[in-house]
Amino acid sequence: MSDTSADTRVGLGASARQALAQAMETCCPVIELRQYVMKPGRREDLIALFEEHFIEGQETYGMRIIGQFRNRNHPDQFVWMRGFADMEARRKALEGFYGGPIWKEHRTVANDTMIDSSNVLLLKPARAASGLRLDPADRPTMDAKGPAGGIIIATIYSFDAPVDAKFVDFFETDIAPALRGAGATLLGHFVTEPSENTFPQLPVREGEHVFVWLASFAADVAYAAHQIVLTKSQAWIKSLVPALKVWLSKPAEVLELAPSRRSLLRHRSAQESADAAPQ
Repeated sequence: MSDTSADTRVGLGASARQALAQAMETCCPVIELRQYVMKPGRREDLIALFEEHFIEGQETYGMRIIGQFRNRNHPDQFVWMRGFADMEARRKALEGFYGGPIWKEHRTVANDTMIDSSNVLLLKPARAASGLRLDPADRPTMDAKGPAGGIIIATIYSFDAPVDAKFVDFFETDIAPALRGAGATLLGHFVTEPSENTFPQLPVREGEHVFVWLASFAADVAYAAHQIVLTKSQAWIKSLVPALKVWLSKPAEVLELAPSRRSLLRHRSAQESADAAPQ
C-alpha cells in the first residue's frame, strides 16, 4: 500500500468504511514499549536498519512491529513498539529472531548505535476493547516517501500498586472524554503485563506498575491547540488534574514521538479511527 493510502480514506462511503474496519486487527495482547538511548548522532543509522531489515525480519517470527519513532524532545532517543499474541508466543518469536540470520548479520552494527536498550515496559490492554486497531497492510512500502505520520503521544502514569478497575473507569469516564474534547485522537490504553519475562536475555522494567495511553495528532499545530484547550479548561485544571494526581506515585512521563517513514502506527483522523473501532 502506498504512503498516501491513509489520506484517500477520508471520502469513503459507509460500506467501504465497514470493509476497512473488518480489515483492522486488534493488536496486541502483549506489547513492548522500548526506549533506547543512542550514541550521539546514531539514531538515523538504527532507523535505517529497522526500515530495511528489522520490520519484516521480526514479523517473520510471528510478532507485530507496531511502530518506530524519533523522540521529538531528545535527539538521541529512539522509541519503538512491538506486539505478541501472548507471553509464550513472545518467547518463541524472540528466540527465533535473535537466534536467526537477520539479527546475526546486523547485530554488530545495530548494537554499535546504542548506549542503553534496557528501558522496556511490558504492557497489555487495560480492557479487551482498549488495544490498538491496526491494518498490517497499511504500513508504507520500502520505496514509499515519508508519510505524514503526525505526532504520537505516549503518556505513562506510575502507581505504587497494580492499576485497578476503578482507575481504568476514571480514565475512560472522565479523562478520555476531556482529551477527545480537546482534539486528541485516542489510540489505546494499557497496563503493566505482570507475567515473568519469558526472554530474560532482553530485560524489562520489573516491579513497576504503569498505565499507558496513546494518542495522535495530525501536526504540531493540532497538538499545540490541544494543550491550549486543556490549560483553559476549568474542569481539567481544577477537577481532573487534581483527581488524577491522587492516584499517581510520581508525575506523568510524556513521550512526544514522530513516526519514522515506515511506522505502522501513525496519525489517522478521528473519523478514520472511529470507523475502525470495534462495533
